[in-house]
Amino acid sequence: MGSTSDKAAGIANQAIGDAKQGLGKAVGNDRLRAEGAAQEAKGKVEKAVGDAKSTVKDAANKAAAAINKKL
Repeated sequence: MGSTSDKAAGIANQAIGDAKQGLGKAVGNDRLRAEGAAQEAKGKVEKAVGDAKSTVKDAANKAAAAINKKL
């Protein structure tokens, strides 16, 4: 996946995980709370991967631009 899709998936998983935790807490369902926490953690990792990909891509583009300037 690209950086944007990783970020979007991460944000979605964080939101869904947070909602599951809230619902689990409201109805007293520990399993739903645990699933929500796991999904939220997964979302944080996905977003971090997307951020890292963006950083690497930006650095590569800057390096390429600098090289092209010298040519």
